[in-house]
Amino acid sequence: MEIDLINEKFVALLKEKNLKAATAESLTGGLVSKRITEISGASQVFECGVCSYSNRIKHEVLGVPLEVLETYTEYSKETAVEMAKGIRRLSGADIGISTTGMAGPTGNNIGLVYIGISTEKHTFAKELHLSEGLPDERETIRFWASSYALYYALEELKNI
Repeated sequence: MEIDLINEKFVALLKEKNLKAATAESLTGGLVSKRITEISGASQVFECGVCSYSNRIKHEVLGVPLEVLETYTEYSKETAVEMAKGIRRLSGADIGISTTGMAGPTGNNIGLVYIGISTEKHTFAKELHLSEGLPDERETIRFWASSYALYYALEELKNI
């Protein structure tokens, strides 16, 4: 599947199935929402996006339990799952998509990314390692994280 068309395919499938999506983004800072809303007609299928960079917003707005943030950190599979569930609950959407991880350029585990997907019947998170050790790869990691988020969401929509 061509990466440039994934957002078009995602919006088209939401329309076809009469479903709604919402996003909770940390690592990608709104890039998944941007890629969805740049498609004409996205307003029919996109409920909202929350850029939850701080743990306070993850907890207070999305409902990520403090115990999850303290035990596993904000850069974890557990947090991605809770973010995806939280945005779905908050928005009433049929599918919630979340992103969290480390884009760099500083810190440990640069390129460690978690994508969370939540529907009424299935919630999961995928772990990705997107760093190639290149200088200035922050935007590349963020772009690929948004692409994978749309890909996993699209695949999950096929099962609804």
